[in-house]
Amino acid sequence: MNGLMQKGQTLYRLASRNFKAADTVVRVGGITIGGPEIHVVAGPCAVESREQVLEAAEQVKKAGAVILRGGAYKPRTSPYSFQGLEEIGLKYLARAREKTGLYIVTEVMDTRSVELVSSYADILQIGSRNMQNFPLLIEAARTGKPILLKRGISSTLEEWLLAAEYILKEGNPNVILCERGIRTFETYTRNTLDLSAVPVLKKLSHLPVMVDPSHGTGEACLVAPMAKAAVAAGADALMIEVHPEPARALSDGGQSLTPEEFHGLMKGLAVMGRAAGRKLGNSKTDRGEIKHVSTM
Repeated sequence: MNGLMQKGQTLYRLASRNFKAADTVVRVGGITIGGPEIHVVAGPCAVESREQVLEAAEQVKKAGAVILRGGAYKPRTSPYSFQGLEEIGLKYLARAREKTGLYIVTEVMDTRSVELVSSYADILQIGSRNMQNFPLLIEAARTGKPILLKRGISSTLEEWLLAAEYILKEGNPNVILCERGIRTFETYTRNTLDLSAVPVLKKLSHLPVMVDPSHGTGEACLVAPMAKAAVAAGADALMIEVHPEPARALSDGGQSLTPEEFHGLMKGLAVMGRAAGRKLGNSKTDRGEIKHVSTM
């Protein structure tokens, strides 16, 4: 029987509302994800240079984002595409955190790099391609760091929650689910952003839910309306790709907002948040100390 349809029992025991009725709130330094505030994660798809990531960090913080995203390791469909700066990219992210106070979320791709990435990142991202990489889920969970678990490109909600179960089973309760679009027959958008997943997950699970409308649509012009719709659907956080010069981006420039567009979006999200009875978190609030690692 489909675990989503069972009554009183599910295959994803620890992730279910049956196990925990109250919402899980994930603490990242001085902010909380899953509480009354909606937080925004923003930054470039890939870390390309020290100057690029510092400029992006300063711009997204100015607009109100609280967490900086940026890929140091980039899983790409083509082996000839830009693959990321690896540890140098991690050092650039750490420098941006030092300069701006933003927390960092970045992707970890395999078990061999978990220790290194976790020494820099505040949140470990498990990307869509690795949602069911069970050894990686277990190794990442054991760091104790918050885990951002993106939905697999063709994964059901049950499969997604069972992937989260691997992390929870290791004793790490700090899991954030991220809807980033799924593959359907539609070809106009890069993926089909499944916003219906947000209220369904809220019913089935106590875990906080983030939405990534950048990957979910693949079109910069669609990011703002889908981000606002995600807030209306009940999302706890948003992940938005922002690049100082999207036309020159080495990865996903077509879905990245300019800093000016991001500033405008944040103003709209504040209005939408109030309409939904929630407050948009702001980078200017006191979020406590950040432990730094050595940087270049």
